Amino acid sequence: MEGLTSAETGPFAITDEDLEGGRGQPPALTEPSLAVRSGGDGGPVGAMFSLTAERITIGRNPDCDIFLDDVTVSRNHAELVRGAEGFELHDFDSLNGTYVNRRRVERYAGLRDGDELQIGKFRLIFIDT
Repeated sequence: MEGLTSAETGPFAITDEDLEGGRGQPPALTEPSLAVRSGGDGGPVGAMFSLTAERITIGRNPDCDIFLDDVTVSRNHAELVRGAEGFELHDFDSLNGTYVNRRRVERYAGLRDGDELQIGKFRLIFIDT
């Protein structure tokens, strides 16, 4: 999990109220991040993942950089790629699909601050600094 940090409690924990309108960025956050808004059975709601690596894998495989433990998530579901113009989300032909702002990602989608990602049952918010 090189390049990622997570905190489920303390100063980096967030609430739905914090996320409304993308204004819930904790003051100490200095890197683009993903915030888990909801999903899974007792999943990591409120967890923050700092996106410092060039490529970040997301899936149900424990070897993924962002591990989302739910059967609605494919083992190797998607990947975030940092490019010259920001982050792109690439879907790995996942069974249940990957969505950005409720639109299915056919292959890849560019991300902007406040975008909502849906991966299986999980809803995550992309926060760009």
